[in-house]
Amino acid sequence: MVGDILQAELKASGRAVKLTMCEHFDYTRRELFQIVAARRIRTFAQLLAEHGKGNGCEICKPAVASILASVHNEPILDEPHRTLQDTNDRFLANIQKNGTYSVIPRVPGGEITPDQLIALGQVAKKYGLYTKITGGQRVDLFGARVEDLPDIWEELIAAGFESGHAYGKALRTVKSCVGSTWCRFGVQDSTAFAIRIEERYKGIRSPHKMKGAVSGCVRECAEAQGKDFGLIATEKGWNVFVCGNGGASPRHADLLVADVHDDMAIRYIDRFMMFYIRTADRLTRTSVWLEKMEGGIDELRKIIVEDSLGIAADLERDMQKLVDTYSCEWSGVVRDPSKRALFRHFANDPRGDDTVRFVPERGQRRPDVALHRVDPIADVRRLPIVRREWVRVASVADVPRDGGIAVRHGNAQVAVFHLAARGEWYATQNLCPHKRQMVLARGIVGDESGAPKVACPLHKKTFDLNTGACLSGESLEIATFPVRVERGEVWVELPPVDEMAAAACDGAPISAREAMAS
Repeated sequence: MVGDILQAELKASGRAVKLTMCEHFDYTRRELFQIVAARRIRTFAQLLAEHGKGNGCEICKPAVASILASVHNEPILDEPHRTLQDTNDRFLANIQKNGTYSVIPRVPGGEITPDQLIALGQVAKKYGLYTKITGGQRVDLFGARVEDLPDIWEELIAAGFESGHAYGKALRTVKSCVGSTWCRFGVQDSTAFAIRIEERYKGIRSPHKMKGAVSGCVRECAEAQGKDFGLIATEKGWNVFVCGNGGASPRHADLLVADVHDDMAIRYIDRFMMFYIRTADRLTRTSVWLEKMEGGIDELRKIIVEDSLGIAADLERDMQKLVDTYSCEWSGVVRDPSKRALFRHFANDPRGDDTVRFVPERGQRRPDVALHRVDPIADVRRLPIVRREWVRVASVADVPRDGGIAVRHGNAQVAVFHLAARGEWYATQNLCPHKRQMVLARGIVGDESGAPKVACPLHKKTFDLNTGACLSGESLEIATFPVRVERGEVWVELPPVDEMAAAACDGAPISAREAMAS
């Protein structure tokens, strides 16, 4: 809102206002979408070389990754797309406050078989996961360790599930009531239609997440008028509503068209979704997109229903291409040993992060909110460290290009980053000092005013990989270490393990920078 006010005042004073993506691209998301589609650009590196500058950042990399997926629909974990993704897309699961992930299989229309319910329970018990019913009529499994995700999904896929895309800026769910199948008031089969719609649009990337719903009568049990698109049954067919929203700023959806049959309703949703994907700014929900559209719902109705721009056929064709090229992302990982190997916490240790702790609550387990993670690298206590040594921590192949991975050093965790575009290597503590979680290695790397940086995947605090200083305007810092690469091996200069162990048991706490300087 502050940005909107500033732009309005600048325009009112006669100033030119350019809504660029970030310092790396002098274009808006809409303009970048048009460039990618028109020039058939297939990689971030190509787009950056031809139309940008620098090395990218946590703003433009996920946005361009989404554009590439919306145009070409290639698997997002294929090279070179993988390290463009936020941690949720990079590991195909939502990261939680303690660095673990949630698992949400797709349950189209909320319809699930008894055997599938049993399978979810068995997986949750086997891997010690917290279970909760979501607002989108699905089952959420919390607390999965990154190295367990492929095994968990292998069992879920065998039970007939597929990726629910709860981690992506994509279609999440299409909620439904039971409609005319069971309800005495239902006038249309809302469950069957919700399943058809969700199966059609699953996995399609968009500027922000999208939610849908289908209600079998005007009693509106599925809350279709609070979704990005919703359908309400009538005696003649369906009323189609668009651009509703719950969340922090609820918005009632607008009626786009009334009393249309099934196939026509889907054609209008095709056009609506594709026009939104083409034209909305990054991280803009459909509700805000419509509110900023000159002419509002009347203009949108002209474009989508009346085809005032003559692009309806193009929108339908582009949507059908995305539908036809869908593939379950988790099925692709489970079948591919090279992709399964990407799901690990450490490059040099098959074990996971042993600093994660849970406590029991109401018959399940939740994160230990009182836990204060101690990292010998970041929280070393006052004991003079008179020597450091070069430690072989990984092979070059272990570290993602333009990304990072954690390595174990005694009881400490070090994040190693390879900025391939710059030909540079960096190492820092893996503990983010903001919320004290071992997650920095999973952050997006890039640059800011030429300085190499990493963005923490939890709250996007950014840190200079050279100095360790926080670039987000806060008095946080991380320890950094020299790196060298020799004959395909990555070496980091670190305090000896025995001295770190001694330091952790003696003296008063000091800063990471003071400890490393000593």
